[in-house]
Amino acid sequence: MQAIAASGVADIAMLCDTAPEGVLQAQAMAPHAGVADAFDAMLEADLDGIVIATPSALHAAQAEAALARGMAVFCQKPLARTADETRRVLRAAENADRLLGIDMSYRHTEAMQRVRGCIAAGEIGDVYAVDLVFHNAYGPDKPWFRDVARSGGGCVIDLGIHLVDLALWTLGFPAVSQVTSRLYAQGRPLGPRPAVVEDFAVAQFALATGATVRLACSWNLSAGRDAVIEAVFHGSRGGAAMRNVAGSFYDFNAERLDGTRSTLLGAPPDDWGGRAAVSWARQLAVDPTFDPAVNSVLQVAEVLDAIYGR
Repeated sequence: MQAIAASGVADIAMLCDTAPEGVLQAQAMAPHAGVADAFDAMLEADLDGIVIATPSALHAAQAEAALARGMAVFCQKPLARTADETRRVLRAAENADRLLGIDMSYRHTEAMQRVRGCIAAGEIGDVYAVDLVFHNAYGPDKPWFRDVARSGGGCVIDLGIHLVDLALWTLGFPAVSQVTSRLYAQGRPLGPRPAVVEDFAVAQFALATGATVRLACSWNLSAGRDAVIEAVFHGSRGGAAMRNVAGSFYDFNAERLDGTRSTLLGAPPDDWGGRAAVSWARQLAVDPTFDPAVNSVLQVAEVLDAIYGR
C-alpha cells in the first residue's frame, strides 16, 4: 500500500483490516482513506481496484467477489490454495474482463531481471539445469500459516511458490512433467496430501526444454544465517545466478558464472519490495481489462499440487 501511494499512480481510497492496530498503521500512511468495517463493505464502495493481503484460504473467494463487482484485483501470493481454486479465480477475472495481478515479487528484483536478461540473450547457452533454494531460518509468525486448511500448505506454498515461478518465468513457462518430492515436518517424512504443514521440502521436475529443476525450501532450518535464497541456472556455455547477500531477505546479487570465475551483473541497493503492486496499479491506470499473462499462475499452482501429491 505504501509503495502504491508513494508512486502517485493511484489513490488509497479505503482500508479494511480485522486487526485495529493494522488499521491504525495503514491510516498513518493513508490518512485520507476511508475505513470499512468488513470486506463486504469494501465491495459496496466505488473502487477501481482492491489489494488482498489476507490468510490464503480467503484469497480465492475474496478475489472472485471483487471481480464480480467489476473491481480489478491485486492479490498476495498464493492466489489460491490449489490449482482448482486458482483456475476458478482466473475464470472469474476473464469473465469480468478485469485486471488480475499476483504478488510474485521476486520477478521484480533487479538481480532477477539481470539474470533473466542474460539467459534470454543466449549468453549462457541452453539451460539444462536449475537449482532453487529458499531456506528461512525463522518461519512465519502467524498461527494460520501452520494450519493446512487456512494456508494450503507450509514452506512450499509460502516460499517454494516464488522459486517455481522464477524458474518457469525465466525460461518462458515450458511444460512440466515428472514431478517428485519429499516433504518433512520437524524431521518426520510426510505422505501425499499431508494433514500438517511441511517445514522442509525437496522436489525435482522436468521441463519440456530438457532441463531439470531441483528445489529445496524450509522454515526454521539451522541455516547458519537468516536466509539462504538462490536461483542458479546452468547453461551449455556458462551459468547465471541470483543469490541473497550475507543472509539477507532483501539484498541480492546477480552473477554470470564461467568455470571458476563469477562476474557481478547487479548488486544492492535495490528497493524492490512494492514493485509488483506498483506495476499492477500502473497497468490498471492505463487498461483495467483482463491480461492473459496472469494465466501463468495456474502452471505454478499445478506444479505445487504435484509436489503436495494432490
